[in-house]
Parts: sequence; structure tokens; C-alpha cells
Amino acid sequence: MSDVVYFNGPVQNGDFTFAERPGKAAGIRLAEALNALLGLAPVPHLWNTVTLAGDVRHRLAADRDTVGRTQREEQTLQAKYAPSPPPTAGLFTDNDPRVAALALTMTRSLLADGTLTVHDLPVRLCARCAHMAGTSVAGDCRSCGHHVLRAVRRELLVLDRGAHGPLLERDDLHAVGARTPAHLLNIAHHAPRLLVLSRTRDHGVDLAPIGLPGLVLDPRAGLHVAVLAAAGERASTRPVMTVTENAAANVAAYGAPFRRHGATRLRYALHGKIPYETAASDRLYEVHRARAVRELFTDWYLPLCAARERSGVSAARIPALLKFLRRAHLARPTTPPGDLLNHLRHRAAAGDMRWVTDARALACALSDRENATWPAGPTRGAP
Repeated sequence: MSDVVYFNGPVQNGDFTFAERPGKAAGIRLAEALNALLGLAPVPHLWNTVTLAGDVRHRLAADRDTVGRTQREEQTLQAKYAPSPPPTAGLFTDNDPRVAALALTMTRSLLADGTLTVHDLPVRLCARCAHMAGTSVAGDCRSCGHHVLRAVRRELLVLDRGAHGPLLERDDLHAVGARTPAHLLNIAHHAPRLLVLSRTRDHGVDLAPIGLPGLVLDPRAGLHVAVLAAAGERASTRPVMTVTENAAANVAAYGAPFRRHGATRLRYALHGKIPYETAASDRLYEVHRARAVRELFTDWYLPLCAARERSGVSAARIPALLKFLRRAHLARPTTPPGDLLNHLRHRAAAGDMRWVTDARALACALSDRENATWPAGPTRGAP
């Protein structure tokens, strides 16, 4: 079987729970479903905690003197899963010590071979808190709201896009039988020539060891390292990160130099958004006599459909998809045919998601799911 292991693109640890916003768990559920089909043990859920919003939220908290930034992130993550417990495989963040160690190793290597450089560049710093607004951004400080920015020069970690070559290519997308979204390639190709990969944050991969005190690795780069570090824990050289097209457009250019490490190569598995507002309708399951497959539909089948319909699952398609799943569920064999299951696993490992609308293949996958020994994930039933 393939060395492919699916990981969710690290989810930003914002102010929400999965019960409130089930769509935030789509990538986690997709990775969980595909890994289970491949016969793999559950992987940890990945989270992006190196965010400016987290800095601000911590700074404004009344208990900031007794609760540390890392502890606050951990508490917020635990609350995401309520009332269910966190996943048995654990949580993994882009501020984990293993991520920081790998990020520094990769950064030093990329500096040594000239992929990354340290440039003295003009930037704007907040006159009150010294937050770096960017190389050309004007306006109020996003960290403390102060309206005065001062122009200075500062050494920054930089990727020269012109020297690097294409920042996103078709081969970076893990998909067989799917249209390549040309707009994603265009967005990456039109990124600024000099991409700044260091930021001011209270939390993150500290770049002081490479001579950039007060700066951390840009979280858009760091989240790729988080996937590589998690893959290293599983000895996988082919990690695949589930991510929406919009998220890929935001992070792909910054993560370009951090998609490879040794023999390990990270690729993206794109998925669309899911109209959970429509899928949450009680009337929908009453009309189609499908109450028995409600959680199966929302937590398992819709994420798989989203990987096939990468521009987003249409709300108008929800009734038809529910009826299709119900029929396949009724027709599922007690034991999945060995030859069909092996073929299905090869398709899943290759990123070929056309099978989700193949009645026989779907019935086989449902049978395999019921016979699996791995426990259901904690995001099940959240919608």
C-alpha cells in the first residue's frame, strides 16, 4: 500500500466550536475518513495557533498574568470539541517544540543553499507596541490599534520568488481525475517577488537562533512544517494536507520552500466548503426517511463529497446526495469484496475521489467503515 497519510491543514484556533461551526472540521473529517479507508491509525488533529488574533486575545484577557499564551491556546482547543472529548490521537500545533526544531533545521538548510536569505528591508512598526505592519502597509496597528506607524529598516527572512522558480505547480496537488484550478497557480505565480517569511508575534517559532530576535516564522510557512513534523512521527514521506482552495491560495506561496524535507514531499488535497446549514435541517431527514444515516452523512460522506466537488458542495445537491448515501447504505455488503476494496484504497491513496458517487464503491467503503477497528473520531456528531 502507499506511503500516503492524510493530515488536515492546521485549523486556525479562532473563537468558535465545532458544534457552532461544523464546516471548520471538514478537513479533519476528510483526513480521518481517507486514513480509515487506507487502514491507517488515526492521526492527530493539526492546529494553527501562531496567529496575531491569539496574541491580541491573550493580551486583553483579564487572567493574562496567571494563564500563559500556550496554556490559553490549549484551553481554547479543548473547548472546540465540547461536549465530546479531544481526539484519542491528540492535538498537534504549529508551536509544538517538534515543529520549532524542524522549522529551524529546515530554515538553516534553506539559508545555507541560498533558497532563503536575510535582507535589510524598510518596514513599518507600530510606534506604541513595535508590531511590524509590513513592508508597505499603512493604517492602524492590527495588534494594539495605535494609529501611528514609523518607518524603519529591519533584517527579515525572505524568499526571492524569482530565484526560487514556480511557487505552486500541478504536481503539488494530490488529485487524480480532477481539474487543476488554474486560478490557484496564477495566484501563486503573481505573489510579490520578495516574500517576507518572518513576523512579529508573541507566540511561534522563534527566529532568534538564526539572528532575527523578536521575530517568528510566518505562520503560513509554519503550518506546512507542522504537517511535515506530524508526518515524521508517522514515518510517512508522502503527507497530504487537506485544505480549501481559498486557504491554499493564502498559504501556498509562503509554504513553497517548506513542502520538502529530505525524502518527504507534502502535497495538497483540495476540498470545497459544505453547506451545513442545509444539511442540519431536521425536515431533510424526515422527508427522505434518513434519520439513521444523519451523522454518517454530515460527518463522513459530505467531507468526502467536498473532496470531489472542490469548488464547494451546492446546497441544492444535498437532498440528492443524502438519498444516494441512504441507498448505498442499504445495499452495503456484510463484508467488502477484497478486490473492490483494494482498488478503492488505491484510488483513495492516489487522490482519485470520483468513487464517492459510484454506488458500488460507496457501498464497499461503508462496509469497510463498519468493519474497521479504529474508533470513531471525536468530531462525529458535532453538527
